[in-house]
Amino acid sequence: MEYNFKDIEQRWQQYWKANESYKVVIDSKLPKFYVLDMFPYPSGAGLHVGHPLGYIASDIFSRFKKMKGYNVLHPMGYDAFGLPAEQYAIQTGQHPAVTTTNNIKRYREQLDRIGFSFDWSREVRTCDPGYYKWTQWVFLKLFHSWYNKNSDKAEPIETLLEEFTRQGNKQVNAACSETKIFSAIEWADFSETEKQTLLLNYRLAFLSEAIVNWCPALGTVLANEEVKDGVSERGGYPVEKKLMSQWSLRISAYAERLLLGLDAIDWSDSLKEAQRYWIGKSEGALVRFAIHEASFQLDLNEPTIKDNSKQIGSLHHPT
Repeated sequence: MEYNFKDIEQRWQQYWKANESYKVVIDSKLPKFYVLDMFPYPSGAGLHVGHPLGYIASDIFSRFKKMKGYNVLHPMGYDAFGLPAEQYAIQTGQHPAVTTTNNIKRYREQLDRIGFSFDWSREVRTCDPGYYKWTQWVFLKLFHSWYNKNSDKAEPIETLLEEFTRQGNKQVNAACSETKIFSAIEWADFSETEKQTLLLNYRLAFLSEAIVNWCPALGTVLANEEVKDGVSERGGYPVEKKLMSQWSLRISAYAERLLLGLDAIDWSDSLKEAQRYWIGKSEGALVRFAIHEASFQLDLNEPTIKDNSKQIGSLHHPT
């Protein structure tokens, strides 16, 4: 008997939509299972073959777990913010808000036709202000925080300011950039600009100069993965190394906690190992050099450099 896929699939997809068959509600009596796909970039006129290749596999697994009695959450969304969407808008001569909205509509039509079991009530669009306001909120939380090694957690920057006002930074044990030792009196004498510049050495989100992959044609900085053989992966434009001011995150402060957290996650050993390489924790080294007719010691584990009894400088070393 011939399988009339047009009639059968259309009828069932309409049923799923009308009855919200894949909408997930909280049910504490059922075991929970979460299946998350990589969100597509709506930066073209429609899905490419690589999208359903992965989605079909995860959808099969989602349906399997649902039939096994699990309360399965299988959401979908769109990574609709940034360079891909901007470039598509430039190429087509349209505003990115228009092209992105139209592309998302087309993507949704195609995804529905394939018949995936997505819970569309949980849809995420990264270009939606209701979404990215939270990424901005997270950034501000990081900017207004510093990492206290003694408590092994981030704390409000105000607690650091209190410490500086009381006794300078000599007793501060923080994840930070190189910073000279200063007293409370010296801190009080610093100008506001000097204070804010110094605080950048401690903030979890900080501004610093770094060598980056700058693409003049695209007008943006590219990640290493977006550059191949000296040109941009998108468009094939020349990329140059350039020293620029960049916002950075002091992720190294959390390296040990991230590593320990892997032990509590039900992942394969190979995936955990890949994450350990990504975290990239490094212990550093202690080096001592004997110098002819000189007597001083540089200990990278100590915050001071000493020349006999004379202190010639002091540094806080980064993690």
